Amino acid sequence: MGADEAWTVGVDPGRASAARVYDYFLGGRYHLPPDRQAAEAVVSITPNVPRQARANRAFLQRVVKHLVRLGIRQFLDIGSGIPTSGNVHDIAQDAAPDARVVYVDIDPVAVMTANQMLAQNPHATAIEGDLHRPEQLLHQLNRPDVQTVIDLAQPTALLLVAVMHFIPEDADPYRIVECLRDQLAPGSYLAISHGAAESYTPEEAQRVAAAYGARSAPLPTPRSREQVARFFADYEIQEPGIVWLPQWRPGPAEDFADDPVGSGAHAGLGRRPD
Repeated sequence: MGADEAWTVGVDPGRASAARVYDYFLGGRYHLPPDRQAAEAVVSITPNVPRQARANRAFLQRVVKHLVRLGIRQFLDIGSGIPTSGNVHDIAQDAAPDARVVYVDIDPVAVMTANQMLAQNPHATAIEGDLHRPEQLLHQLNRPDVQTVIDLAQPTALLLVAVMHFIPEDADPYRIVECLRDQLAPGSYLAISHGAAESYTPEEAQRVAAAYGARSAPLPTPRSREQVARFFADYEIQEPGIVWLPQWRPGPAEDFADDPVGSGAHAGLGRRPD
């Protein structure tokens, strides 16, 4: 088996993964036929999805740069997906070489490939974890090997980028975020991007969910701006507020700059008060 196929060890070849579908949208190489089939089924319903994925990645890069400027040196990226160029450690450590990053994903392929890429990077690592079980995830973050990278007693940026819309209402997504959010030190930040209910008719949302659900789990659950704001609870929402992806501290040439609703997602940043 060559290096290009080594990442498929242990992967169910008959089931798509949200992380690998996202990698496909970003132009990566870590995907299998079911992932591509699910991706193309979604694109047939909402053709803008690949551009939306790129807009979401651009938001991630902007928010990490902004947090580094604010003095944050620890990043916890949950639902990180398959690592591709321009990921959190690339952006953060380019600006601040001492920045530390822990990636968390439920997909073992995402974790394995991340750790392969990070083998020579002592300030970054990846662990397998299930966002549905935040207490268990926090326990993993307290492992000695993980604590050598990140210390939650110090200000940390929790990144929940394009992941919470895969947590359905019956899984109590607000309790999940509260459990994680409350463990962060004062002066920490919470960054979220989330599929927007305002961008899709109920019929479109159902069709997209069916396109994912026929081949993978979990299903996407878009939420309104008000619902996304609830995730921040007692955190201080930073300027410019909960806005469309391209409106969050935009650069000179953002996708969907002339059609923010077309980006399909809300984004925001909150700070835990001192």
